[in-house]
Amino acid sequence: MFEALAEAEGHYLSGQRLADLIGCSRTAIWKNIEELRKSGIEIEAVRKKGYRLIHLPDGLTENEILYGLETKILGKKVFHFDTTPSTQLIAHQEAAKGAPEGTMIVSEEQTSGKGRMLRDWHSSKQKGIWMSLILRPILPLEKAPQFTLIAAIAVAKAIEDITGLEPQIKWPNDLLLNGKKVTGILTELQGEADQINYLIIGMGINVNQESKDFPDELQEKATSLLIESGEKIKRKILVQHILKNLEKYYLIYIEKGFTPIKIIWEAYAVSIGKTITAQTSRGNITGIAEGITNDGVLMIRERDNQLHYIYSADILIH
Repeated sequence: MFEALAEAEGHYLSGQRLADLIGCSRTAIWKNIEELRKSGIEIEAVRKKGYRLIHLPDGLTENEILYGLETKILGKKVFHFDTTPSTQLIAHQEAAKGAPEGTMIVSEEQTSGKGRMLRDWHSSKQKGIWMSLILRPILPLEKAPQFTLIAAIAVAKAIEDITGLEPQIKWPNDLLLNGKKVTGILTELQGEADQINYLIIGMGINVNQESKDFPDELQEKATSLLIESGEKIKRKILVQHILKNLEKYYLIYIEKGFTPIKIIWEAYAVSIGKTITAQTSRGNITGIAEGITNDGVLMIRERDNQLHYIYSADILIH
């Protein structure tokens, strides 16, 4: 019904017309209208004219995301929350219950959002995109880290297309604008000894925050698309672009492997050719970042020409 009202482009549709289009009773139409209103969608009702769509909030409900979504797999099932501790947690629960590939969990706010290494993630209400996506690739466990890189280029391309900004990717999971973090990506999985059962790709994107929305300790580290572009961004449109891009790159990866993804990722990479320090559990390694392997592993060459392969680390760019 939401699609019918949206496609009417501000014109009235009678209750009977809606009932005929959807194949339900006029009583059911009224109930559906009330549900849409509860989600923040403004719908006018006029006697003898019917219903018309007045205003769409900048929300991320299932109806809003599905209308205009250009994917075949991703985002076709959406669980939307006003507030939740973590979309990752809910995604794991739904995946364990058999949720189909492409199912998305999105919340207007997270109270206990987490990034890599269980770091807190600040998730302002209705200012950003806090979402987790369930994928079910039939692949061995060691391929899982590549999905963080696939998601990174999907988000970077979406930001570029919508805002004209030029995001850079900091290995393995951060997107930067002018040296400040705008997006974090967290990939988690559940699997057997030799196969992934499901992947959860969590994405936290700072969209419409102003500087005052960030706590003091993040003022110099974090930014948003609004701060960098000077314009408020429609979150729904950004989500739709991300899902479209991610599905495209996911299918390329399944068909052709990681090599084409690697080329795109390196075009966005901020650290290649620069001196960096990888802070690993075994100590720090400083050298020139030479790129990533076909498995998505970061390569650093020290001054003595020794080449190191970095699987997990915090990266400092000098």
